[in-house]
Amino acid sequence: MYKFFFLINPISGGGQGKVIYKFLPEIMESMNHADSEWKAEFTDKDRMEEQTREALSNTETLIAVGGDGTVSAVLSTMLLSGYANKVKIGLIPLGTGNDLARVLHLYKPFVDRGLLFLVRRLLLARPRPFDLWQVNGKLAMANYFSGGIDARIAHDFNQDRATGVIASNSVFFNKLHYVRRFFADRSYHLKATKIRYVDETGEAKTVDISGNRTVIIGNIPSYASGSNPFFDSDMADGLLDLVIVPNMFNFLSSIAFGSVPVIGYLFKKFVQKSIKVQSVQIELDPQEFLQLDGEDVSGKLGDQVVIKFASQVQMLSLGA
Repeated sequence: MYKFFFLINPISGGGQGKVIYKFLPEIMESMNHADSEWKAEFTDKDRMEEQTREALSNTETLIAVGGDGTVSAVLSTMLLSGYANKVKIGLIPLGTGNDLARVLHLYKPFVDRGLLFLVRRLLLARPRPFDLWQVNGKLAMANYFSGGIDARIAHDFNQDRATGVIASNSVFFNKLHYVRRFFADRSYHLKATKIRYVDETGEAKTVDISGNRTVIIGNIPSYASGSNPFFDSDMADGLLDLVIVPNMFNFLSSIAFGSVPVIGYLFKKFVQKSIKVQSVQIELDPQEFLQLDGEDVSGKLGDQVVIKFASQVQMLSLGA
């Protein structure tokens, strides 16, 4: 049984995972961890589930090195394999958005002091309780689920990357291309969409949101690379934040001002309000654009999406 098992995405962050893999022996030795106490392995997209199951069965702490998509894949396997209450989870952020890393206070040390500093800090970090949700009984949701213009942008971005339109793995150029996709997709609205949810008091409600710009269902107080459209979000309260965005003004304001003290608070309290919910069921056009934890899931979930509480896991965090 290993104390730490590193699953490293070799292409995330322009290949920075390979740098971590190279320096891990030196780091672990400097922290007095014998070779027998840890293991590192590059992920293979065709074997990701198998690799994750093997790692979970052989470690006390699994550290995912990559973007939000890498972590989401690890957490989905964790739920389905029954290890949610047995193995602690850590993250070294190498993606474009890194929303989960931001709320776990991992992103700033990475930006300010570098990857190797973060690795050392993470190995000493304490776990904190963290809600994990399940989408259609098979996919884990740690960050957020959304449909509409933001998901359309994410879909087109991934298409551009897959077809070679985006040739760079640079985080900066990825964000720049996201901006370009926004202007290209700015006229998009939700297709026929109806939401049924159970609010925090247990009351069931139904809302038709067809024609709105987007719907965002969040578990953490970070969305789209650090913005925060959610009011008083808590990652361990057994509730989600449902935000229905009616127009472009609200969409851009949520991104621009959501994390700004005072202005963001007032905007989210009186203008773009969040609804605390226990569960969500969405009926939508099968061709609607959808994203889960920053990953494009358009066309993969059918005409109904059900999001329910799954489990609480222990996440390594550098904050309270």
